[in-house]
Amino acid sequence: MPNNIKQQIQADLQQAKETGQLRTERIREIVKSAVSQVASEFKQGSSEVRSIVKDAVSAVIENFQEKGSELKDEVTASIEGALEGINSKRHESIAQTQTDIKRLQAQLDGEEEQLQQEVDVILAEIEETGKEKPASTKTAIDSAIDAIKDSEEVGLLKKRYAQLQAQLAIVRANMAARYGGRNMEVQDYLDEAKHWYDKARPQAESVVVQVEEKRSQLEDKLGEAGTSLAKKERQIKQTLRELLLTAADLFKDKEPKDKELAVKERETIQK
Repeated sequence: MPNNIKQQIQADLQQAKETGQLRTERIREIVKSAVSQVASEFKQGSSEVRSIVKDAVSAVIENFQEKGSELKDEVTASIEGALEGINSKRHESIAQTQTDIKRLQAQLDGEEEQLQQEVDVILAEIEETGKEKPASTKTAIDSAIDAIKDSEEVGLLKKRYAQLQAQLAIVRANMAARYGGRNMEVQDYLDEAKHWYDKARPQAESVVVQVEEKRSQLEDKLGEAGTSLAKKERQIKQTLRELLLTAADLFKDKEPKDKELAVKERETIQK
């Protein structure tokens, strides 16, 4: 590669133009390839890297300056390509960290499940012991056990946690798509969002039609995002933004049981 990254990019742009392949997607790939090769020799965030990015973008601007005010798409493609080029190594590290987080989350889920099983065994033994007690005592024991098993507070906390995790995964997908993440990385975040979204869904409770409609919208958006990503469409970024807004709109709505619990919590605080 020539020492001057601008020369390399302009040469590749000219070659693409001659073969009729000079589309915005090709511009992005040319800039990404050139920047990643040169940037790998320098420390992330250094002044040299910033200079490389400016030179790369300038090369594209100079090549298309005759377009004047209609230069936006080419400039956008050059900036995206430059960002992807300088962040490629960092995204590899992020992907590895995300893999480690998933492994730890699976381990945590397993330990929580084991803990829940142990609690269930203990409660069952207490319930069995209560059978030998007078009827009034047995009723009190059964009532206490049922209250512990059916704790609305615990159920709500688990659901809210899953909702937050689903939204966070969608935010990460947006960040990865915007700043040069690989398709696989974005898809991993979408899969993670769906996993947590499924955990947040109510299992055996009725929900109002409006909430069900929003749930359906979120499912559609998740599927649409995956399809756009598979086709490598630039539309993926807009789809991901809409997905995030849809998730935020859905999760801010409280279902009937949540409202009842919120009222109980307020009454408790007032007392």
